[in-house]
Amino acid sequence: MLFNLKGEKIFIAGSRGMVGSAIVRYLKKNYFCNELSISNLLIPNKSELDLLDLTKVENWFKENQPSIVILAAAKVGGIFANSNQPVNFLLDNLKIQNNVIESAFKFKSKRLVFLGSSCIYPKFCPQPIKEEFLLTDQLELTNQWYAIAKIAGIKLCEALRIQHGFDAISLMPTNLYGPNDNYHPQNSHVMAALLKRFWEAKKNRKSSVTCWGSGLPLREFMHVDDLARAVIFCIENWDPNSTKAPKDSCGKPTQFLNVGTGKDISIKNLAHKISKIIGYEGEIIWDKSKPDGTPKKQLDISKISELGWEPQIELDKGIKKTISLFD
Repeated sequence: MLFNLKGEKIFIAGSRGMVGSAIVRYLKKNYFCNELSISNLLIPNKSELDLLDLTKVENWFKENQPSIVILAAAKVGGIFANSNQPVNFLLDNLKIQNNVIESAFKFKSKRLVFLGSSCIYPKFCPQPIKEEFLLTDQLELTNQWYAIAKIAGIKLCEALRIQHGFDAISLMPTNLYGPNDNYHPQNSHVMAALLKRFWEAKKNRKSSVTCWGSGLPLREFMHVDDLARAVIFCIENWDPNSTKAPKDSCGKPTQFLNVGTGKDISIKNLAHKISKIIGYEGEIIWDKSKPDGTPKKQLDISKISELGWEPQIELDKGIKKTISLFD
């Protein structure tokens, strides 16, 4: 074990979001289960710490001195939001990342985890997607602004490790779903959008549900609780500088790891699965005037599997758990 998190001061940036809150739940259950230790779990809300303001972030780091930093904060959204708010998705994410990563380095945190996204990979990537496929071709245009920001975060972590020996690692999760997801009708990701749409159609007895695109693209989905486990697992067990650490195809240490299930499903089959689980019996209409995005996106998770981590929550079970929160 590289790290034992017990006794460490852990800062979760973005602790109110879907990913951050899942990490907080996992840590409270397994590491900070009493009043004495809970003070070492640093989870300021937005009013207490504005991550877009470098001065405030530096002052907060100086005062609190976190030893472990988990950067789960980001501006996120689906195709519609990315297409209509390019400045926000690029600039806000760059500011958040730079402020937190630089402050963690400046105030000598022991270890930082940066969470990216599988959208960093080229649109027409060979499948399943290996880590070394990054920057080998053009991005999907509908989410390029978010992807470019995340790529910059990965490279900043890598650069700090190379130039200064700062222990920053990065994880690239696949499409996520679960508690505290964003269910906004226009700004949500595909899983949340479909869950909400079919739930409301069943509740309101609608005769049909309209879904974006052709339904043909293939996507991989992972419950956010599996990502939370992966984050803590990698903090404790992955050292990129170790001779036993995963290597790329050229034998060089991997600077970031994919995290997913390794299995994908078509959006059309996902929609039918959700409608069946919810019990919706109306018609499903596909609006082909809307964009599909990347045709297929399935991660190769062999490197994180080498370390001993595997997902635990099967898709049907995860969907049922998530839907149960709607009641």
